[in-house]
Amino acid sequence: MQWAALIVGLLVAAGVFLISEPGKRFIGFARDAWREVKKVVWPTRKETLQMTLYVFAFVVVMALFLWFTDKTLEWVLYDLILGWRK
Repeated sequence: MQWAALIVGLLVAAGVFLISEPGKRFIGFARDAWREVKKVVWPTRKETLQMTLYVFAFVVVMALFLWFTDKTLEWVLYDLILGWRK
């Protein structure tokens, strides 16, 4: 009986929401959003794989660049300027 009361209460609440002004705005928003999603041109599998490989290659190149820059600055600061490592 408790479950039935809960379900009926939820259905009544949903019905009141859907006929209210915020509910109507929500339904309009949902329809517009669904219409926009249908307009999206999704990439093909080949395009997705190519872009993924480009991203991974860029990450590797940036990692190497940042590592090289870090090691160069470390060498300049600690070895040349401060002379801490001998």
